[in-house]
Amino acid sequence: MGHLRCAQEVWEAFQLSQVIFILAANPPHKLDRPIISTRHRWEMVRVAIADNPSFGLSDVEIRREGRSYSIETVSYYHRTLGRGGRLFFILGADSFCELETWKDYPQLFTLCDFIVISRPNFDPLTARVLTSEGFQKVGNGARFLHPSGHSLYLHQVTPFGVSSTEIRKNIKEGRSITYLVPKEVEKYIEKQGLYRE
Repeated sequence: MGHLRCAQEVWEAFQLSQVIFILAANPPHKLDRPIISTRHRWEMVRVAIADNPSFGLSDVEIRREGRSYSIETVSYYHRTLGRGGRLFFILGADSFCELETWKDYPQLFTLCDFIVISRPNFDPLTARVLTSEGFQKVGNGARFLHPSGHSLYLHQVTPFGVSSTEIRKNIKEGRSITYLVPKEVEKYIEKQGLYRE
């Protein structure tokens, strides 16, 4: 529910035509822990966003073999966007603070604008990339300009104090996840017996 609410707030605030959820087939930052199958993750996102025409789901990383790198996905959308379109990369402050560990991360700033959404206990202003990549503060400090001309926006969203880790723990321990995930996702998890081990 937290991801959906953040996406809705960003869609409204930035007047986006669509928010596309990207399903990472083989995320390189999660190799140290088991990940539920791509098929199950796809179906949970699909049912979660099914009633919102402003949300879409992309299989671009599933179709590509190997690990899922953001630079390849952003490059793909940059090529296919079309003239006059504007591409935004939406990510949480927690991920933004780790951006320097990502493959070819400096190139991302030359391809799209960024929207960094607030996350508890993570301050995007402490991320070294703001200084190392030459960003300049614009106005009140919620917008930063990259030398490429692309912008980075810091955007406050409604706090949702439940993590996916906690949700999986609730399931494993037999506790309810009602109101933590969309009803259709809860039904799917129950039907498939996911996260029980």
